[in-house]
Amino acid sequence: MSDEIERRTATIYVPVLTIDGPSGSGKGTIAHRVAARLGFHVLDSGALYRLLGAAAKRHAVSIDNEPALEVLAAHLDVQFTADANGDAIIMLEGEDVSLEIRTEEAGRAASQVAVLPRVRNALLARQQAFRESPGLVADGRDMGTVVFPHADLKVFLTASAEARAERRYKQLLEKGFDASLAALIDDIRARDTRDMERSIAPLKPAEGALVLDSTDLGIEAVVQRVIDAARAAPELAKFLN
Repeated sequence: MSDEIERRTATIYVPVLTIDGPSGSGKGTIAHRVAARLGFHVLDSGALYRLLGAAAKRHAVSIDNEPALEVLAAHLDVQFTADANGDAIIMLEGEDVSLEIRTEEAGRAASQVAVLPRVRNALLARQQAFRESPGLVADGRDMGTVVFPHADLKVFLTASAEARAERRYKQLLEKGFDASLAALIDDIRARDTRDMERSIAPLKPAEGALVLDSTDLGIEAVVQRVIDAARAAPELAKFLN
């Protein structure tokens, strides 16, 4: 897809705000809340890789079988909806997998398939297609560097490995999953290394990105900082009330 197509949908300009960051940084939660505040659509790009991992398991496709994963990615049957409270509902092949794809197993599978070039290419157009009026908030690891390089505002959200692991630990316990805080810290550090050192779209702040460290910030404080930055961005501000 060309840059011009990526920047515009038909003759209507559709603004994009990207939120990238490492695993457990809270970018998904922040993206959904910012999108709700702005009245924009939201793309949880990380969910696509988790969904691909789940689909591979369902269809008995090896996680290192790149050609087969590429085909699976191109035909991934997924829908993003929301419940009455505005919380995300993620459907895979007609089944609600919102909880299933948030397990640590799903996260590890997502990180493994995300390093495969042919898989990333297969999912690129799918991600860009989420750009619809009145605007899009896209979260992931390479939204501002690869998928939407001309985004109107780019945010890179981070936090210490310990803080991210503790947040994840609490989330898992609340959802009834067993978890080890020490294991989560090790897993997050390993995932960070893998994501930052991969040859294809390594995890890093996009040029000109607003870098926010949320280690000592609450969710609403981060949301407000992103909203303030959006209102200060010249092109993006034109689309906001």
